[in-house]
Amino acid sequence: MTQKQQIENHEELSEKRIVVLGGSSGIGLAVAQQVVARGARAIIASSNADRVEQAIATLDGKAEGYTLDLSKERDIQAFFQRIGDFDHLVFTAGDTLHLNALEATDLTKARHAFELRYWAALAAVKYAIPHIRKDGSIVLTTGAAGRRPQKGWTVAASICGTIEALTRALAVELAPIRVNAVCPGVVRTDLWNNMQEQDREAMYENRGKQLLVGRVGEARDLAHAYLFLMQEGYSTGQTVVVDGGAALT
Repeated sequence: MTQKQQIENHEELSEKRIVVLGGSSGIGLAVAQQVVARGARAIIASSNADRVEQAIATLDGKAEGYTLDLSKERDIQAFFQRIGDFDHLVFTAGDTLHLNALEATDLTKARHAFELRYWAALAAVKYAIPHIRKDGSIVLTTGAAGRRPQKGWTVAASICGTIEALTRALAVELAPIRVNAVCPGVVRTDLWNNMQEQDREAMYENRGKQLLVGRVGEARDLAHAYLFLMQEGYSTGQTVVVDGGAALT
């Protein structure tokens, strides 16, 4: 990419308003930080008020922060009515992963996972649509579990596969608004915080050695994929896999 092309890409986000649901930590915060660095204004929302406040402090005064319970449809509707028109919607919200053998799966927790990762995403899109400006886009988040599940990943794989199907369906229904998704592999985020630190670090190290790039992902690695899908203007209904080559190992 030439220097001129890099400048043009940065200008494509300059002065845009970008909503990041789940933007107070992890991949969502990395997206917010990168769009702000490119001259956009980030509007982040998360259920944790303290984390929202901390995230806003890292965004150079170029962001708005809201506490939002994504399990409540009316709250989602009110949020979009409150913030007004914007250009791009990014959905990265998710809770810690619950990976269990099927016989040990708590179906109440499994339903909650669908509530946040699927139903909340669908509600967000529904109520965002009237406020997305011309040439705007939506970027959802899925995961590698749907493409290459392992034992104990039944619920996670189901959710990821559902989001990919939702992405394709929304791209058709909402055209010309573009709808895409990012599919992360293993990334250092709070999603793994249900593991003991020692076990988590061992998992990162062992998994990284198995990957073609020699390490697990960082939130900033994934953020570039979201920015690409917002800026390039032509892809829709696509899922961009960013997994360090996991699908090939």
